[in-house]
Amino acid sequence: MKSFIADLAASGELAVVKRPVNPRHQLAAITKAVQKAGEQAVLFEAVEGSALPVVSNLYGSHERLCRLIGAGEKTFCERWIELTDACLAANSADLLEQAAPEVEAEFVSGKLSDLPAITYHERDAGPYFTSAIFLAKEPDSGVPNLSFHRAMYVDDNELRIRLGSTHDLARYQAKAESRDEPLEAALLLSCGPEIFMSACASLPYDASELNMAALIKGGKLAMRPCKTISLDVPASVDIVVEGRILPNVKRPEGPFGEFMGNYVEVGDNHVFEVTHVSYRKDAVFHGLLCGSPEDLRPLEAVTAARVYRHVSQQVPGVIDVCCRPNVMISIIKIKKAYEGHGKHAILAALGSHLDYNKVVIVVDEDVDIYNLDDVMWAYMVRGRADTRAMILNDIPGFYRDPQKDHWGRLCIDATMPWGREKEFARKRVPGEDEIDLAEWLSPTE
Repeated sequence: MKSFIADLAASGELAVVKRPVNPRHQLAAITKAVQKAGEQAVLFEAVEGSALPVVSNLYGSHERLCRLIGAGEKTFCERWIELTDACLAANSADLLEQAAPEVEAEFVSGKLSDLPAITYHERDAGPYFTSAIFLAKEPDSGVPNLSFHRAMYVDDNELRIRLGSTHDLARYQAKAESRDEPLEAALLLSCGPEIFMSACASLPYDASELNMAALIKGGKLAMRPCKTISLDVPASVDIVVEGRILPNVKRPEGPFGEFMGNYVEVGDNHVFEVTHVSYRKDAVFHGLLCGSPEDLRPLEAVTAARVYRHVSQQVPGVIDVCCRPNVMISIIKIKKAYEGHGKHAILAALGSHLDYNKVVIVVDEDVDIYNLDDVMWAYMVRGRADTRAMILNDIPGFYRDPQKDHWGRLCIDATMPWGREKEFARKRVPGEDEIDLAEWLSPTE
């Protein structure tokens, strides 16, 4: 984390708040203002109630995500699929190693109340750990898993967590609970980018996200043992909370402002019993504002990669996929090769991710799919509005949707009519891409 922050500072991608900040709402409000102003990360040097600084918006830039996974000239989708395939073929023995014994001396033991207690939204039940990455092992095979789950702070001994029903961790917990056993787990609260990005991966049940982290890092991942549970955690993680998810125990959790932009109301959710807290003496706490660009950009990027893989296997000419400005939309760029090509891409996309894909739009190769204005221009200008849009009624959507608010699909073929490329070609000004304004504009006094 520290080297990541230093790199951001060196490249002008870090804003710094030196004034003391209140962790109840004020920190989140400043973070939101920074995000509205641009894509900088923000470091809060003095957070009331804790000696630890807080950093936020580390992952709020798509370009930064591409850089972090080593995309180079490739799109995020192409590089992510490359990493995923390599992960499935990898052997943990070749990618993980034990950290040097002296690493333990870098850590001190503490308690949950040492950490910044950040309350983000107006109706949130209290402080939440929103960047929490849970590490646990499959009860039978021992394969480790990394996944994100919010954790509500209750006291130094207890967190309440919500396990998404489609996550591997929920399956681990259910298996342990069927044996009336707790599930040991560790919360990783201040990670380097290789850990954070690998936790975003959607891998098969028997695959390890730790292998993915090593591949993103480009070298072996050093691991250190926990103090009170039989787990090893990445030595690079600066804050680790050890504990157990209790069997057959649920207590009220929420409300909480979720990534969809609204509140999830109070529900009976799982109890995490804290057994140990450790952190590096110079740790920086990662606070993530749920539903903000930092929360959505990684989710959108890995979802786009999943859609890209599926559609490109079914349909030729797929160039890129974007799921911005919300993960519920998939915008697909194709090199159109025949009449109906766009509709074929739509059909393939609908089957690629049944939770999402509430809206699917297909565009030509000259459209910027990361700019919704450009995407809608293609729809409005390059053909009829009625015959190129389809509404599919009563199709189930997002899995956590008891009121059916996310049912239905909107599909738009925004590609230009086949055979009329000259008529619908975008106008150009010769030389516009070569202009460097610094050479032409006089500096202001």
